[in-house]
Amino acid sequence: MAAAAVTVQTTVRAMAAQRELSVRKQTRAATRIQAQWRAHRAVWSYLTTKRAAVICQRAWRQSVARKELRKLRLCVQENLEREMLEEVCRLREMVDVLQQAVNDAETRAVNEREAAKDAMAQLEAASVEDTEKVKSLSAEVDRLKDLLGAEMSETFAAKKALSEAELRNEKLARLLGVEEVKNKRLQDTLKRMEEKASSLDEENRMLRQAVASNPAIVRSPSGENHEAPGIQAAPDNEKSRNGTVKPIAVDREANVHEKGAEQPSSNGQEAGKQQQELLIKCLSEDLGFSVGRPIAAYLIYRCLVHWRSFEEERSVVFDRIIQKITAALEARDNNDALAYWLSNSCALLVLLQRTLKINGVAALARQRRRTSSPLKVPQQENQDPAPDGQLICGLAQVYQVEAKYPAIAFKQQLTALLEKVYGMIRHNLKKELSPLLGLCIQAPRTFVVSPRGSCSQGTDLAQQASMAHWQSIIKILTNSLDVLKSNYVPPFLICKMFTQVFSFINVQLFNSLLLRRECCSFSNGEYVKAGLDELEHWCFWLTEEYAGSAWDELKHIRQAVTLLILDDKHSRSLAEITDDFCPVLSMQQLYRISTMYCDDKFGTLGIPSEVVSSMRTKMIEGSSSSPSAHDDINSFLLDDDFSIPFSVDDFTKLIVHVDVADMDLPPLIQESSGGGSKMGH
Repeated sequence: MAAAAVTVQTTVRAMAAQRELSVRKQTRAATRIQAQWRAHRAVWSYLTTKRAAVICQRAWRQSVARKELRKLRLCVQENLEREMLEEVCRLREMVDVLQQAVNDAETRAVNEREAAKDAMAQLEAASVEDTEKVKSLSAEVDRLKDLLGAEMSETFAAKKALSEAELRNEKLARLLGVEEVKNKRLQDTLKRMEEKASSLDEENRMLRQAVASNPAIVRSPSGENHEAPGIQAAPDNEKSRNGTVKPIAVDREANVHEKGAEQPSSNGQEAGKQQQELLIKCLSEDLGFSVGRPIAAYLIYRCLVHWRSFEEERSVVFDRIIQKITAALEARDNNDALAYWLSNSCALLVLLQRTLKINGVAALARQRRRTSSPLKVPQQENQDPAPDGQLICGLAQVYQVEAKYPAIAFKQQLTALLEKVYGMIRHNLKKELSPLLGLCIQAPRTFVVSPRGSCSQGTDLAQQASMAHWQSIIKILTNSLDVLKSNYVPPFLICKMFTQVFSFINVQLFNSLLLRRECCSFSNGEYVKAGLDELEHWCFWLTEEYAGSAWDELKHIRQAVTLLILDDKHSRSLAEITDDFCPVLSMQQLYRISTMYCDDKFGTLGIPSEVVSSMRTKMIEGSSSSPSAHDDINSFLLDDDFSIPFSVDDFTKLIVHVDVADMDLPPLIQESSGGGSKMGH
């Protein structure tokens, strides 16, 4: 019951509390509504009162402003009227002044009109005199103009004549310098000719004395030689009355005989002619080489010694040998045949050089002809004979003989023949190289320089294709070397030939570089540099024995290429270029390369303009000091060397061993000799 009572009480109290809460909520809501309404009514009342006050104030201020505006308008109107009155007064005064000025102007105009009428009357009176003066003055002006034109024409003609005279004077000065040089050369030539004439007079005098003291040998119709009466046969190594050494001859057993020995019979002469025919027939064949020695040269030498041809006053065998060799050289393009005869001529000339002894009248004649020979033949007048009359260096059982004029002439003809064969081989080699050199100076479009360290197969193939011309040059040089070595041409001659050929390559490449602007580029310099590297490797492979100084002959093109591919050209001075990089090139050559250079690969700057100006200044100074160089427009080009760069004495000193004792004769000679008549060694 208690719980139920508590529950009922709780419920009643809860209901009472809910009713109380509801009443309070209603009261609060009513209070809020009333407050909102009162606030709205107060605001509306305030705004209505304020609007009415503003309207009243605006109306009042408007009335006050109207009164002020009315006052201002009255003041402004009064001021304007006063100013207008003042302006009207001022304008009236100005009108009066202007009217007075107009009256004065009319008065002056009338006066001036009258004065003008008087002046016109006076002018009409003086017009006749003025016309005559104007005409005279016009005529004077025309005359002065004509005089001025004539004077200007004369001045222009005088200036033109002066410039032409200066040009002629400068040209005459240059010609005078050239003529002075020519005059000096002519004086030197005249002096040499006078000396030569005096030497010829002395030789003629000595020849006349020698002929007077030693009558010529008379050949009888039967073919026997008789000495002049009064001259007796002298023993070996004794001197005759004219002071000359008697000639000696070598027989087939290598015994020494007197010159006055009995001459062969007519049968012996026929046999000698047959042997000469056999020798000429053998020379028409390629006899080859024996242990590196040319058989033909040794055969000719042994036959001439056996026939005593060196001691004869007259002999046709020498001319026949020279004619046969010359006929064999008609095939100028056959380097193999030319090299064969070059080797034989060299060996035969060495044998003659070490066998013939020149004394007396023959030496004088030889000295006279030596001045006109292009190749210097060393004199032997002062040579001492070898011990016991034998030659050293392996000429076993062969003695020196006193040569007569035919033998000396044969030696000179053989020397000229050696020069000719050497020049023909050199010309053929240059002829083969010339077309390729024209292609090697400019880089093809396929040429690429592979970067360092790269090993691209495509780059290598392209570079090999672009270097084909240089490889062809190396192939030609190698083939020529093989031909010369297979014919046992002395290494000394091979070295000289390749030195001149490399000089020719240098001249051709360098001149083409200076004459073609498109060749003076960076990429072209790299291409030529790559080709020169190939030639350097070939020279290294060739060894110094055959190459010699051939690589040094390319110094001009090497230094020109160095200048083309030089780094930082714009920062180089003239001293660095001339001293460090291009000491061999002249100032004209450096100036031409510098002005034509262009970097077609990287677009870098070339030689500085101030350095080029310095080159031009030095070039002009050098041209003014040398008139002949100034006249030559191509003074920067190189000239090819066509001279013979050796003498007989050069290679006779190098070829130290020549031995004829163990050389077998060709079968044709052995068969014709037959047993007892066989030529001795």
